[in-house]
Amino acid sequence: MSPYTERDLAEHWEFKILRSATGAFRRPERLRDVLQEESKAGWMLVEKFDNGRIRLKRPAGARSGDSSLGLDPYRTNVGLSEHRLALMIASLALLLVASVVLIVKTLATR
Repeated sequence: MSPYTERDLAEHWEFKILRSATGAFRRPERLRDVLQEESKAGWMLVEKFDNGRIRLKRPAGARSGDSSLGLDPYRTNVGLSEHRLALMIASLALLLVASVVLIVKTLATR
């Protein structure tokens, strides 16, 4: 991970980390689409940590145009959040267990 330089901080840059719980940044076309959308708010890629995290920066003055964007310039997740993904996995697991129990009960009563 690259540290923030004195120059970055002195030149009034804002930074954010954008996350993908599903590893969306693995696919170059998805990364390109996300960066294109983020560029509307002035964000630019600093570095890609891994398939699930990228660091972006923009001039602090870019905030002035945020109200006319029609998107959240400070979003930190792309796609499913980690919480929503965990909830989906837990729900599917419970559904699977309930299905197995129902099948076992049905077969046992025959």
